[in-house]
Amino acid sequence: MVWQDAVGMVLSALALAGGAFWGIVAFRIWKDLPFTRPVADGLDVALDGPAPMVSVIVPAHNEQGKAAHCARSILAGDWPSIEVIFVLDRCTDGTLAELREVAAGDPRLVIIENGSCPEDWAGKCNAARIGAERARGELLLFTDADTWFDPRLVRASVGLLRGRGLGLLSLLSTLTRKLPFERHVQPVAAVQLMKRYPLGRANRRSNPKPFANGQFMLFERSVYEGLGGHAAVKHALLEDLAFAWAVHRAGSRTGVFVADGMLVTSMYDSWEQFAEGWKRIFIEAYGRSVIALRRAALGLIGAGIVAPAASAACVGFGVLGAVLGWPRWGWSIGVGAGTLAIMLGTLTWIHWRMRAPRWGVMRHAESAWLVARILRAGAQDLATRRAVSWGGRAYVLESREDRRARETASAAGSAPR
Repeated sequence: MVWQDAVGMVLSALALAGGAFWGIVAFRIWKDLPFTRPVADGLDVALDGPAPMVSVIVPAHNEQGKAAHCARSILAGDWPSIEVIFVLDRCTDGTLAELREVAAGDPRLVIIENGSCPEDWAGKCNAARIGAERARGELLLFTDADTWFDPRLVRASVGLLRGRGLGLLSLLSTLTRKLPFERHVQPVAAVQLMKRYPLGRANRRSNPKPFANGQFMLFERSVYEGLGGHAAVKHALLEDLAFAWAVHRAGSRTGVFVADGMLVTSMYDSWEQFAEGWKRIFIEAYGRSVIALRRAALGLIGAGIVAPAASAACVGFGVLGAVLGWPRWGWSIGVGAGTLAIMLGTLTWIHWRMRAPRWGVMRHAESAWLVARILRAGAQDLATRRAVSWGGRAYVLESREDRRARETASAAGSAPR
């Protein structure tokens, strides 16, 4: 075997592995399509009896410039029986002044100021609890202050909740794409999360893998209170995942739908906020496991950087072979071009479904590297016990590996000798 054959085989093997991965991703997306329904489906559901009152509870920490926009969008909805409760959690900016202007023209808006948080509670969970205690609705809807509601959103959501007999309905919001990192890095981060919690598993009737998005959680009040409310998830930095599993364990169904523009969320205003926020999300989504986070980062680099680089190298190697008269150069070009086509086609489909710019596909390798850095940073924070900031507080988290080691040591120490 000449050296050209050896190099070609190695590059082709890497490219084929990448092509197989992206082919599987495309297949899984296609397979999940029946479970990936838009919330607008709920507009066609006819409800019996009078419209149940919906209490929309919005915890807010320093959301000046966003909270008033959120409040106006909810109040402009067509649902006839609604109240909106903003809980301002230790705000130090102009959020209160902005909301007071809105409340002056609409008594359905209630503003609660909260100046403290118990040590054993996550700040957002405590603020949501305060709002829920004040709420009068038969249905409780928890959302974030950086969201915007379509006027029909509450009606569609209630239709799906009641029509499908769900205890908890959640939405995958449409994310804004005004800033550069929102346009090409955010889709990669979102897909990484969806790989961990695919909608096909989340919405199955049998053996589901429950998932919820804290940007929009609509509960039957009886289900929420039956779980113990936010007290049941007071330690969680991703209370949405904790709630989804709690609802499942209690015997109720959860459902996750696609907002498709009916719920728009502007998550972060800077790259620093984006990186810190997604780091927290990944830490919780991967069960606070250092090993799982590092594996995810390696997998992202392999699929997003190494595989396409190998495909491109295959094409280049084959072209060079054609020029220099090497044998079997056509195979190298075919493998490289074919696997690149699979990857780019799958990514284009993903960006289209997420309403993200298609040109972001061409920056996928860069985006994959940046998201992998966030995953690795999360693993490092857990390994070194570095505090994670969220909602005005800092939390030192114990990794899954450290917890198991501590439990093992404790069990060994208490065992009879």
